[in-house]
Amino acid sequence: MYARRRHVYFAMMGTCIVLFVLAWAVVRLWSVPAAVGMCVVAMLIPPVAAMTANRRGPDDRWWDGPSGDAQSDEWWDELDGKKRPR
Repeated sequence: MYARRRHVYFAMMGTCIVLFVLAWAVVRLWSVPAAVGMCVVAMLIPPVAAMTANRRGPDDRWWDGPSGDAQSDEWWDELDGKKRPR
């Protein structure tokens, strides 16, 4: 899961860079409003890419890991129904 999210992130950021470069190297020669529009689209990509890369999937169960405190872990397991109360 992590590798796929990382690939999607880099693809989105690469698209962002390509849009900026094409907008001001090529498109501005024909249409400045189109170049500005491309930059606006490119401006919206990085926050979406960050949210995509940091999203947790159903297989990423980071909250279920033990904390290191045996009493606390036992208490949480009891609350979650993983162990029966004593």
